[in-house]
Amino acid sequence: MRPVTALLVLTNLPNRPTAEALATELVEARLAACVSIMAPCHSLYRWQGVVETAEEIPLLIKTTSERYADLEAAIRSRHPYDLPELIALPIVGGLPDYLAWVASETRSTG
Repeated sequence: MRPVTALLVLTNLPNRPTAEALATELVEARLAACVSIMAPCHSLYRWQGVVETAEEIPLLIKTTSERYADLEAAIRSRHPYDLPELIALPIVGGLPDYLAWVASETRSTG
């Protein structure tokens, strides 16, 4: 069994109601201990050969490596984009009590 690692997962949503709905679902399902809904940002990217711009709402999702596969599946099934940004970064340090809380809040109850 792999050791549990805290992760910071990043994604962007097209608007605040969609971001709030996804964040709520992730926390209620214990796939995330906390989701920080950030201020809108302006994204510039190339999509299908065309440079696009969009206002998006970034989410900072705190979870664990143990829950990542289920978190990814939940985001992919609920995200309105064809190809959502989904980046997981390992948390290599932090307040031990906070990281223990993240692990505790994301434990599967089933």
